Amino acid sequence: MDDQTQKNLKNMIEKQIVSRGVVNPKILELMSSIDRSLFIPKSHSDISYEDTPVPIGFGQTISQPYIVALMTDLLNLTGNEKVLEIGTGSGYQTAIIANMAKEVYTIERIVELLERAKSILSKFSYKNIHFIHKNGYNGLPAYAPFDRILLTAAPRKIPDVLLEQLSEEGILVGPEGDYIQTLVKITRKSDKFLREEITSVRFVPLISEE
Repeated sequence: MDDQTQKNLKNMIEKQIVSRGVVNPKILELMSSIDRSLFIPKSHSDISYEDTPVPIGFGQTISQPYIVALMTDLLNLTGNEKVLEIGTGSGYQTAIIANMAKEVYTIERIVELLERAKSILSKFSYKNIHFIHKNGYNGLPAYAPFDRILLTAAPRKIPDVLLEQLSEEGILVGPEGDYIQTLVKITRKSDKFLREEITSVRFVPLISEE
């Protein structure tokens, strides 16, 4: 990584992430060492480190750095978790999580994006990422339960079928809503689901299988 890239990443982290209250040392270290520009199409490389979502093709985006950091922080990862990520997208969020969890199952419905993310992530030699091409609306019941579930697209309402795939004390983090969306954190306590509303967000919609 060259000096300019390191400088860009340092500015991104200090001005966009730490200044807004995400100070988890592991997250900051990872976002300093994983170059966000690798996950962004060359046509938008000039805004790789800016505080904005960036188009990655097929009507999808890579989330702004702060949102990636915030959602990762909300997962409360300790290193032992089995995580389900719904919406691989660019693979950037996948890379962050793979360094902080035991296993990551990542689903993407657009095969071109999945293959591109696979190709990028292969350069990092991860051994704990399982790539799955399918619609993620109903999760992965065959591999449940999951300790954490992360949505990178917004359903109108978090589907019950996803909540049922959480382990005891499991956490789901994701956006919910139509035009007006809210980032929510839902924690399972036996058969109860404790819900926290975090902040207003704007994500692409999570497409139902219907």
